[in-house]
Amino acid sequence: MIKNLLKQCEEIALNPKKTVCDYIEKKNIKAIGMIPLFGPEELVDAAGMLPVGLWGSYDIEINLAKEYFPPFCASAVMAIMELGLNGTYNMLSGVIIPGMTDSLISLSQNWRAGVKNIPLIFMAYPQNRKLPCGMEYLEEELKSVKEELEKIRGSKIEEEEIQRSIQLYNEHRAAMREFDKLASTHPNTVNNRERSVVFKSAFFMPKREHLSLIKQLNEELKKLPEEKYPGKRIVVTGIMLDDRRILDILEEHGMRIVGDSLVQESVQYGTDVPQEGKNSLEQMAKQWRDIEGFTAAYDPFKLRGKLSAELCEERNADGAIYASVKFSDLDEFDMPIWMQDLQALGHKVLSIEVDQQDRNPEQIKTRIQAFSEIL
Repeated sequence: MIKNLLKQCEEIALNPKKTVCDYIEKKNIKAIGMIPLFGPEELVDAAGMLPVGLWGSYDIEINLAKEYFPPFCASAVMAIMELGLNGTYNMLSGVIIPGMTDSLISLSQNWRAGVKNIPLIFMAYPQNRKLPCGMEYLEEELKSVKEELEKIRGSKIEEEEIQRSIQLYNEHRAAMREFDKLASTHPNTVNNRERSVVFKSAFFMPKREHLSLIKQLNEELKKLPEEKYPGKRIVVTGIMLDDRRILDILEEHGMRIVGDSLVQESVQYGTDVPQEGKNSLEQMAKQWRDIEGFTAAYDPFKLRGKLSAELCEERNADGAIYASVKFSDLDEFDMPIWMQDLQALGHKVLSIEVDQQDRNPEQIKTRIQAFSEIL
């Protein structure tokens, strides 16, 4: 049963376009692309549309996007632009781009210039996120996104619809957090690839359906006794670590991921939308206030290292890996402080540089092999 459920997640994660097109056709709904790193999916869901995570691709040659970006741009951003230009994303009725980095701000301008057939909704997340003025600003941004979605939908999005979506998403977040813990206590049952596809599949299907899948998976895992993994248990952080080749290299060297603070995975589910607030948009703004340990959320106390160290202790991890996205300013700033903080607390750490255009990760393999020997 568990393997069947994991197989379903894998089918969805490895065939995103087919999955999304099937939903559009069979359910007669529209789909909106959610460009990383974070976005108001609840508003898209409340509009009766399918939010689709767009995280680039490992299987694409960059050609058209070279006209818009310099070579020293994060490969996921280049891949998203390429897929927009070559028509892969034509089934989408719009995309939401959060201006969280210079590359994403550039992407929004280039998208307007190059991908004219897919409407762009741009929004900015404030860095003064804990101040009342920052939350008010974000509320206005969310209101603007809501209005743009209403144009695509053709009718108003009601407050009750958004509240229902918030409730659904909070329930889904709780289920994903539970899966993350259960996967860490059953490392022989859920391997690195399987753990990754459970998170990845959530980007390509309605949350209600994914929630049902995860609840079944969690129930089945709870029936099993806790397992002792014969290799090394590791915690990972960074923006993304879903390259199947790297996950397999970790497997080859007896390393099992038992926890993460990856933007693409656990960061999406770590913070619920609070119930406090005069309306749904204020509640969603307060979620941004509450997020910690997220590379794009201003953090004067530099908590990422401390939070990763706590996760290492909670999950009995033998070491931690920082997967830094090549040409990502956010990772370049965070990684040295993170490494220093974890080493100071006695944890063994490794940094690797990941790139969707890297066709031969031999250097990463060598570094992981050396790290496995240290552990």
